[in-house]
Amino acid sequence: MPRFKMANDYFRFKQFTVSQARCAMKVGTDGTLLGAWARGGCRVLDIGTGTGLIALMMAQRFPSAQVLGIDIDPDAVLQAKANAASSPFAERVSIEQTDVKCLFAQPLDAIVCNPPYFVDSLECPDSQRTLARHAATLSYADLMANAWRLLTDDGELSVVIPFDCKARLETEAVIQGFFKVREWAVKTTPHKMPRRYLLSFGKHAGELDRGEGVIGSQWYNELTKDFYL
Repeated sequence: MPRFKMANDYFRFKQFTVSQARCAMKVGTDGTLLGAWARGGCRVLDIGTGTGLIALMMAQRFPSAQVLGIDIDPDAVLQAKANAASSPFAERVSIEQTDVKCLFAQPLDAIVCNPPYFVDSLECPDSQRTLARHAATLSYADLMANAWRLLTDDGELSVVIPFDCKARLETEAVIQGFFKVREWAVKTTPHKMPRRYLLSFGKHAGELDRGEGVIGSQWYNELTKDFYL
């Protein structure tokens, strides 16, 4: 597991360190799973980058990739910029404060996103946590529409999502024209129902790659071995 200090002010991974004092959403299992699992390419976008963790993981996994992380939270952007600048991937990872709806870029090979997941619940009084956690700031329909607009014909959108948000997100993907190409159920223990899903979507139909894994299992350790100390 990554080392931490002073109530998780930072997490140290094998090749980089993620400081997070300025961010509402801290380093967690969901982001680490997505960064270790998603497919990449030469041009990668991380929507809602937060600390920049997933962007840095994608840069480590895909040495030829140019990675852009975007966020609408100015504090998160400052934190992610600092984390990228202090990493070995500083020349290949850039961070911008922008809404994905305002982003115009060359067609992307891969988009990764740990999207807001509170859809119907009351908003948190902490405005920074609301930006990070509530779908009011990035609806699933907006995510799918902009991913379709920005991806190459063979590009792939990968997300991590709680189990109770899965059906709604998949519906928006179908409406937009996406096909689900990978689905990985993630459990906390072998005998419990999945608590989250790793999902990937593309613009063409194909055989669905489906499986499941357990946090702390051999699958999880193998998936994250290049990152955790």
